[in-house]
Amino acid sequence: MVKKFLFITFIGMSTIATAQIHEAGIFLGGSNYIGDVGSTSYIYPNDFAGGIIYKYNLNPRVALRGTLTYAQITADDADSKNVGRKLRNLSFTNTVKELAVGMEFSYFEYGSESRSLQHTPYILVEFAAFNYNIAKTQTAPNEYEYSNKTSYSIPFGLGYKTKIAESFAVGLEVVARYTFTDEIDYNHELISNLKFGNPNNNDWYVFSGINLVYTFGRPACFTTPKN
Repeated sequence: MVKKFLFITFIGMSTIATAQIHEAGIFLGGSNYIGDVGSTSYIYPNDFAGGIIYKYNLNPRVALRGTLTYAQITADDADSKNVGRKLRNLSFTNTVKELAVGMEFSYFEYGSESRSLQHTPYILVEFAAFNYNIAKTQTAPNEYEYSNKTSYSIPFGLGYKTKIAESFAVGLEVVARYTFTDEIDYNHELISNLKFGNPNNNDWYVFSGINLVYTFGRPACFTTPKN
């Protein structure tokens, strides 16, 4: 009985191991900010964003996903169509380092043998923690002491991916982040020079770009081997 149990356990573990399908790759693109400074356009990449991606495919349509991203977040009132912002003439640049985990849902059963299913749109929903710079205190007129702070965001967006080789795929995606802070633009309630905008509206930022991933594990993306 014990031997039978161990045999079944071994077979089950072997099945799980061979079912592990992984994807790892890079993301390169642009970032833009939506908030109290600069343009209010939702997709307006004006600075760099890049990172690494890892996916664990649960089935041909659903994958667990993790991303580690570094980005510069920049905004300038000169880019706004709002006359009041143009006259105010504020600008800033911040650095964001983000770790996000979530799920990727493909519309089609991506990666099957049919050539028509080697590409698919997808939806991405994640939860993220990110580190950024804030103004801590004012040391002199227009001079400030800065520090780092960690906050959280909810990334969600759309993408489209296609296989370009047996184990490689390329994708385009746009992912917006709703954050739980209003300080990415250095807005500060206790520093008069940095008290601006609406404190009841939290900041957003958006990453848009291209990713290249390599699939490894069992046959790429649940592909059924040909006879």
